[in-house]
Formats: sequence, structure tokens, C-alpha cells
Amino acid sequence: MLKYSIKRIILAFVTTFIILTLTFFLIKSLGPAKIASSKPAEIYSFYETQVEYGYVVKFETMHPELGDFLAKYEPPGTSKAIYYYERPIVDQYFEWLGNIVTKFDWGRSTHIEPEASAIRIIAERLPVSLKINIISVVISVPLGIGLGILAGLKKNTWVDHTISTSVMVFISIPSFVIIIFLLWGLAYNGNLPTKWPTADKSTGVKALGYIIPVLSLSFGSICGYTRFVRAELCEVMSSEYLLLARTKGLTKRQAIMRHALRNAFVPILPSILAEFIGVFSGSMILEKIYNINGIGDLYITSLSAGNAADRDLNVLMVDMAIFTIVGLLAGVILDLSYGFIDPRIRMGEKNS
Repeated sequence: MLKYSIKRIILAFVTTFIILTLTFFLIKSLGPAKIASSKPAEIYSFYETQVEYGYVVKFETMHPELGDFLAKYEPPGTSKAIYYYERPIVDQYFEWLGNIVTKFDWGRSTHIEPEASAIRIIAERLPVSLKINIISVVISVPLGIGLGILAGLKKNTWVDHTISTSVMVFISIPSFVIIIFLLWGLAYNGNLPTKWPTADKSTGVKALGYIIPVLSLSFGSICGYTRFVRAELCEVMSSEYLLLARTKGLTKRQAIMRHALRNAFVPILPSILAEFIGVFSGSMILEKIYNINGIGDLYITSLSAGNAADRDLNVLMVDMAIFTIVGLLAGVILDLSYGFIDPRIRMGEKNS
């Protein structure tokens, strides 16, 4: 088990490295980062930072063989000029990688918060996204499992049909559509905030701000848990070993509690972790719609490819690294958790 775990973790980091490398080249191929400002001092500061990180080179004379220069800066009181040229993408990549490996420096923001550390920007916004997603999971797990158990125990009754029909309806509606209906019904025609409360709002208003995004994320998760739990429980309820338990004298309640639920929960518990990752990554659009200052909104903002001045490569790469590492490590934990929940799976791994 230990050897297998180490292999999976190493593979996860190798996969992360490949994904980030491809992302770097794809974003850089869209064109060099630029600054929207026309003020000479800001232009100078921006491109000097690019030179510092190895993305740009500067000369005091023009070099046509390097292509068109990105910017020209004339220091006040002098007749000289500084010309900034983009370095080859491969060279930029190795500079970027070297800064991370040697100094763990992911660069500074070029658009969202100019000159601010990309890591600091992510660290400030990550807690908001985590809180929303954790609250959503805390709400959806017990409700989804409870409704799934109820539907499974009441199979083919009006209770089962009602729950199953509701699940089919809500699971087919994307969360960003649900949040629009919630905004219309609970915010614009209700008393809830129409957008994410700012830091200067009262604690009560901030608490109310969680309701709409949490509900919009929870609907899909509740439906997913309900359908999965019902399917697993119905399969276990019709198994031969449960019938054998009944013939040995156990009541229906005892057979369900001791055998049916226990065996049905073997694949259910690991799925909770997978569901959290799905919700975590799926909250990007919701954060954008509800103006939540989380890393999902940050990801979309930093990827504004319509204008080179709006792209923020360094922030985007840190954001991408967070989502990729969390997703891959969650997959590792998900696989390993089966062995801890069911000893039979762990023994099977040893015998292989």
C-alpha cells in the first residue's frame, strides 16, 4: 500500500508539471503581456519587472532582428531610449521554472493587482472559495444521503417516485442556471444580497451572502448523493447475503442496519471527496456571477484573453496549480480510501 501510494503521489505531481507546462506555452502563444497604461513611469516599472523575471530583454538601441519592440521608454532629462523586446517562449519558460524551483517565486501580478505577489493574491482569495464549498458539502452530504436512504427503503412507492423525479429535474439543471433563479426569487424579489457582500458590510449581511451560492452548489450535490445512495442501497437490498441474513432470524431493520447500509456505504464515502472536488472546480462561474472574490472568479479574470493587457499569466499559473494539485491529490486519496474503508480491497491489493 505504501509503495502504491508513493507511486500515485509522484504521478500526480508529474501530471501537474505537464499540465502547467502546456498551460504556460498556450497562454504565452497568445502574445506577450502588455500594460494598458500610457504613463511612461508605469510602463517603465511594468517592463522592468518583466526583465527581472526573464520574460523581456532591454537594449539602448533598436534590434530589428528581434522583431518589433514591445515598448520604448525615454528616461526624463536624457536623449537615450530603452527598447524592450520579448524573449523566446522557451527561454521564458525556463526562467519561470527556475524562479519557482530555486526561490518558489511564482511572479508578480501584471493586471489584477500590479506588482503584488501572485501567491499572496491567491492566498487572500482561497479562504472564501473554501468556505463556500465546505458549507455546501456539509449541507448536501447529510441531505443527499438521507434522501437516498429514504428512497431506497421506500422503493417503488410514491415517496421513491417523488424523490427520484425531483432528482432527475434538478440534476439536469446547471448550477449557474439555478443561481440565476435564486437571484431572481431570493434577492431581487426577496431580502437576500444581490451580490457578494463587501468587507465593510455587517456580519449578518455577510452571513446572508452565503445562502444563494451555497444553495446553488448544493442542489446538484444533493441530487448526486441521492441517486447514488439509492442505487447502491437497492442493489444491496436485493443481494443474496441479505436474504440469507433474514433467513437466519434477523429482522428487516437489523438486516438493513447491520448489512445493507454498511455495505452500501463502501463506495459512497469515497465519493464525498470526489464530489467536493467537483463542486470546488464548478464554482468558477458562480463566483463570477455573484461577484465572489474567490479563486474561481480570479481564474476567469486572469484568463481574459481578449486583450493582452488584461491577461495575468503569473496569477493564472498559481490558480491553475491549485486546482490541478487539489484535483489530482483528491483522486489519489479517493483510490486509497477504498482500502481503508473495506479491508477486502486492501487484502486484494496485497495479493496482487
